[in-house]
Amino acid sequence: MQPRNMSMSGVVDLAAVKAAQEAKAKAEQARAEAARQGGGAAGAAVSPSSLVIDVDEAGFEREVLQRSTEVPVVIDFWAQWCEPCKQLSPLLERLAQEYNGRFLLAKIDVDANQMLMQQFGVQGIPAVFAVVAGQALPLFQGAAPEAQIRQTLDQLIQVGEERFGLTGLTVDADAQGEPAAEAEVPAGPYDALLEAAVQALDAGDLSGAVQAYRNVLSDDPANTEAKLGLAQAELLQRVQGLDAQTVRKDAADRPADVAAQIAAADLDLVGGHVEDAFGRLIDTVRRTAGDDRDAARVRLLELFEVVGGDDPRVTAARTALARVLF
Repeated sequence: MQPRNMSMSGVVDLAAVKAAQEAKAKAEQARAEAARQGGGAAGAAVSPSSLVIDVDEAGFEREVLQRSTEVPVVIDFWAQWCEPCKQLSPLLERLAQEYNGRFLLAKIDVDANQMLMQQFGVQGIPAVFAVVAGQALPLFQGAAPEAQIRQTLDQLIQVGEERFGLTGLTVDADAQGEPAAEAEVPAGPYDALLEAAVQALDAGDLSGAVQAYRNVLSDDPANTEAKLGLAQAELLQRVQGLDAQTVRKDAADRPADVAAQIAAADLDLVGGHVEDAFGRLIDTVRRTAGDDRDAARVRLLELFEVVGGDDPRVTAARTALARVLF
């Protein structure tokens, strides 16, 4: 069961959960279920050799997107013929061992995985990206000094811990082989509440839908279906009753007014102008500072949730936002 699309048909496709969201949901639900059963963290200890992995297109969802809900995943795009790669890759592998589970290194051979190279917008190699809680961001390109790489990794780990609660992997020097297979996740206990939220959406009761999704999240904060539904319902609730002409005039007349830009971005998204909505808020983040900047950034992240994490427009906007922020 997925949140339905109501009046946003043709703008945001929630008929099927995106691949990245499915992977993230599975990992989050497994951890939540283990915690409810008193089993602690869902992931078993890994061996030191498991901190560096080779990834291809077939395994990207499982080995990168899903694992990024537990630990920041650093991606090294490389090729056999690339001379700078021969300097950078061994350094990253050594740091992955030294950091002892605080990040996972995924190595992607661009010659064998052209689609992944294109999806990340890699222009040259070596190129290093990160995926944190399903969100991609560029780190650096080319062979960088070790001190600079360490600083970048430290910042990445801090972001993972503070914003997403990622505490990393437990490494057992005596562990051998692959980590234990992930336990099958049982059906969630929230189907009735989620169905009530969908029915409220269908009836136009946006307040009821918002409350129903919040009821699920109050007990299960990691429930991805409820997060998506809440983001959609809150968006529809925010634009309900707005006069589009007035909102757009205010945004045009007052480019420095963050509230006006946020309201216009909401209308852009509902009206199908996804890239306009993202671009408006990225420009607002670029021009502002402090609480205003944070308000625009948070609204942009909320709109990412509505559109879907692996939509190419979201991927491009995340990259643009990362350039503005870092």
